[in-house]
Amino acid sequence: MHVRLRPPTAADADAAFAMMRDPESVRMAAFTAADPDDREAFDARWSRHLADSGILMRAVEADGEFAGTVAAFTIDGDREVTYWIRRALWGRGIATAALMLLVAAEPTRPLHARVAEANLGSRRVLERAGFTRAGSETSYAAGAGKPVVELLLELH
Repeated sequence: MHVRLRPPTAADADAAFAMMRDPESVRMAAFTAADPDDREAFDARWSRHLADSGILMRAVEADGEFAGTVAAFTIDGDREVTYWIRRALWGRGIATAALMLLVAAEPTRPLHARVAEANLGSRRVLERAGFTRAGSETSYAAGAGKPVVELLLELH
């Protein structure tokens, strides 16, 4: 499967919105939008992210089709990465390939990542890309509807 990153377009918004409101995906990610079905809030966030030069946001394509998103952004002075791949494509190495492409394009080190402790697949993606555990914290996760342990990872 050929994976590549490209700048996201307004046309990707519908696919991204559908992907980010899939109930199983929301449950696994845990730390999601308060209301994944709120299209107005999604559109506002999508537009803000596209316009922010401090966010390196990319659409992920697998064999020429939209597969998800990957991004690097700064929060509280730390450069973090995030990714979201359509559930139908999980387990095919797409998230790992996309994250490795993003990491290669993002010069800041250390890079930080967060993952719900129970999300073993996403944890493996981060580990394959070279991230190592740096700590953990428990916070309320809208996607789980309860406090969840979140692992903190770093790439140096």
